[in-house]
Amino acid sequence: MEKQSRIYVAGHRGMVGSAIVRCLQKQGYTDIITRTHTELDLTDQAAVRRFFEDEKPEYVFLAAAKVGGIEANNRALADFMYENMMIEMNVIHAAFVTGCRKLEFLGSSCIYPRLAPQPMTESCLLTGALEPTNEAYALAKISGLKYCEYLNRQYGTDYISVMPTNLYGPHDNYHPTHSHVLPALIRRFHEAKIAGADEVVCWGDGSALREFLYVDDLAELCVFLMNHYSGNETVNAGTGKEVTIRELAHLVAKTVGYTGEIRWDTSKPNGMPRKLLDVSKSAALGWTYTTELEEGIRLAYRDFLENPMRAER
Repeated sequence: MEKQSRIYVAGHRGMVGSAIVRCLQKQGYTDIITRTHTELDLTDQAAVRRFFEDEKPEYVFLAAAKVGGIEANNRALADFMYENMMIEMNVIHAAFVTGCRKLEFLGSSCIYPRLAPQPMTESCLLTGALEPTNEAYALAKISGLKYCEYLNRQYGTDYISVMPTNLYGPHDNYHPTHSHVLPALIRRFHEAKIAGADEVVCWGDGSALREFLYVDDLAELCVFLMNHYSGNETVNAGTGKEVTIRELAHLVAKTVGYTGEIRWDTSKPNGMPRKLLDVSKSAALGWTYTTELEEGIRLAYRDFLENPMRAER
């Protein structure tokens, strides 16, 4: 990308999209195109096509998505599949027909099989059954990355895909039922501290293993890959390190300053037992993360305190 290239960041108000915008601005890119959902509904095919015809972006970061944790996914399987499929297909196809030079699609590590060999390499895609609690979302993301691959193979486009592990950081969603595990824990322990609660109840038994990547580290990788990578196979984005949910809960409680008891509700699902990405591909390309989990949680909690309205989203 040239510093004056026209760059469209879809989903710029979300956690990932906003981090990509910050990264682009920091690196001196000057022509960044954004639209709010009110200005452009990405599930509206005709509106998306008009937008691309009018704005003619040269590069696209597709970070827009309907996202949520286990409960949100379970409650709205059809919605998660439909909205994500429509967003992806509309944006990718409009980019293709209007001659976009390069597109980068943001997916999720949930695309990999529930019992995939650990750590999960990019090549294990479609080698086994998905995790049932987020199957609809995973199927939509798989469709998006495969559409990019098929356009490359059939028409010679230069569309790439990035599959991040669990993300957290500024502009995260702290909703009590629609958020992912780390922001949900931040809110839960903060509210318990303020209320002086004796205990906090967490889902599952705490044994599930998870990997977490600070969102600004992901944004650095996204811009790096747009400039330095081309290929049909996706690229994993992670740290190569994992913690149990039990360890995570205690770390969040420590960061927030909650000193009560943590109790585990084993009637609730754990989700995938383990979800560690093999990050050797991104490392070989010359990228590695910089923000360790404890420091990242501290930064995320500060963002939560500075922006209380995010807890209501």
